[in-house]
Amino acid sequence: MEIFNLLELNIYELILVFSVIFIASIVRGFTGFGFSALTISTLSFILPPIQIVPIILILEVSLSILMLPVIIKSIQWKFVFLFFSGILFGSPIGLYILRNTSYEISHLIIATSVIILSLLLFRGFTNRKLNNNFFKVLTGLVSGVCNGIGTIGGLPVAIYLLVISMQSASVRASLAALFFFTDTYAFTISYYTGIVNEVVFYRALPLIFILPIGVYIGNRYFKKSKENEFRKIVLQLLILISFIAILKVVIL
Repeated sequence: MEIFNLLELNIYELILVFSVIFIASIVRGFTGFGFSALTISTLSFILPPIQIVPIILILEVSLSILMLPVIIKSIQWKFVFLFFSGILFGSPIGLYILRNTSYEISHLIIATSVIILSLLLFRGFTNRKLNNNFFKVLTGLVSGVCNGIGTIGGLPVAIYLLVISMQSASVRASLAALFFFTDTYAFTISYYTGIVNEVVFYRALPLIFILPIGVYIGNRYFKKSKENEFRKIVLQLLILISFIAILKVVIL
């Protein structure tokens, strides 16, 4: 069929893509992060990451715009811009590491570290003394490095916000706002380096229409959740994403 030729996907791959994007948009609507890591880690089993990443960047920016009306009052803008300043410097470092070291080893180190930190947080570890400008920029730097190596740059920021015990509404809102800037920045680079082509837009356009449903469902769950419940779900998500990253390295 003509649409499958345009998308360069068969019917089974298309169903998988729609299902993964829908589930990941629910997660994003609830937590404010995890969309890229979940989708790219899963869809890389059927598509090369270089084809997936530009599509996901378009969807991430769309998600942040969709979430803006319900999160704007809770965004901690100072956090966002301090993180972003660190990410701007960290991303080139991550790309350098990616080009000069083993992709598998880098991913295993990051994913294992996130799992260990998440388990510590499960046991109640917090440290409000880390809530200062130096550690915010440093966390952004680490996030940028992780983003350059792969697609798990949101994990260090989520970990940091949980360590300093930020309220769940601010965690979700600040992460969503941060990803708007980082993904717009990344998409611009992708566009001017020739990674984005017409197939990217053909694939992204139909997926955009399912995002509002996922965000609506995720937001409904967030409104019903309590502070401790949100924290627990975010930690479980961090461990799940890290486990998928490790699994992808082992299998692929």
